[in-house]
Amino acid sequence: MALRAIPIRRAGNRENLFMGGDRELVMFSGLLAFALIFSAQELRATIVGLLLWSGAIYAFRVMGKADPKMRFVYLRHRRYKTYYSARSTPFRINTTSQGNQYR
Repeated sequence: MALRAIPIRRAGNRENLFMGGDRELVMFSGLLAFALIFSAQELRATIVGLLLWSGAIYAFRVMGKADPKMRFVYLRHRRYKTYYSARSTPFRINTTSQGNQYR
């Protein structure tokens, strides 16, 4: 008897994106732009707020397209930054035995 194949639909397995970027980052950047615009109540603040928000939306869309979970990867990287052990540089000269083990 053959195993039954159950397809996993794409719609039920998508990342939680909003306007093409991470939902929380997009909404938080919109909140900051909204606070800047309405706290200053000037034309210059409105222009700066809209430019900052559109730049953030562009960056978050690029980030979401590259990897939808990039925010979590970055936060984990920040948490483990002090833990990273010392590593050699690309300029290290390997011995002959070290070079031969990769051929």
